[in-house]
Amino acid sequence: MKNALERVNILLEALPYIKRFHGKVVVIKYGGSAMKDPESQKAFVEDIVLLKYTGMKPVVVHGGGPEITQMLKRLEIEPIFKNGLRVTDERTLEVVEMVLAGKINKDIVMALNKKGGKAVGISGKDGELIVAERETMYGDIGYVGRIVRVNPELLLSLLNEGYIPVVSPVASGINGETFNVNADTAAAEIAISLNAEKLILLTDVDGIMKDGKILSCLTVSEAEKLLEDGTVTGGMIPKLRCSLKAIENGVHSVHIINGGVEHSLLLEIFSDEGIGTMITGR
Repeated sequence: MKNALERVNILLEALPYIKRFHGKVVVIKYGGSAMKDPESQKAFVEDIVLLKYTGMKPVVVHGGGPEITQMLKRLEIEPIFKNGLRVTDERTLEVVEMVLAGKINKDIVMALNKKGGKAVGISGKDGELIVAERETMYGDIGYVGRIVRVNPELLLSLLNEGYIPVVSPVASGINGETFNVNADTAAAEIAISLNAEKLILLTDVDGIMKDGKILSCLTVSEAEKLLEDGTVTGGMIPKLRCSLKAIENGVHSVHIINGGVEHSLLLEIFSDEGIGTMITGR
């Protein structure tokens, strides 16, 4: 009886959040350890389907860097990185698109559909969803793109028809090229274009840390100070920067959470405490 009441209390704790976010768009960047561990994969799929059936409108944007590197090595193509970005020549681009749009995307879609999720897989090239130009800030790194425009009409149509869009971060070029774009940035730009309620970045860490502790809530101004004083370092810097851009352009909140924690999405959205870092307006 005690266990039954505990389960009821968990559902009651979630109720106000279910009411508040009913009908709202939530963009989730899926990557890191959440994609590698079978149990985390299973929990992620269950979370996304549950979000849909509680009335939310999830959009999944996925990465796949480790899988791309693995395939390149199998094909005896040496992966090259410059300033942390994958140098993408024509051969590498072909593999990138094959792995992201042809393998990972379809695996996620199939897993969601097996759980009753009604998912559809698309790339940023479909319907010119993501339009990019060549990234030149870091020298010549090939077909790596900087996003210049997101056309959300296709996503809106899919969401209105009850589908879960699953997006691979491959973009159309202004002049007909294909570009590999950063998945975190793609997720942020898509969230902006959809005026999303939330952008959730699944990472390999518990959130933004300071003095060994998770910062559970941050305003934009507080997050900016963490960038300025060097508290945030390494790969978290670009994640935080795209998070701030999303907030400043209409996304209500951004959540940086550990995708390796089973059911991390549900714990962050539907519990009072959450499990990661939430960033809100000033």
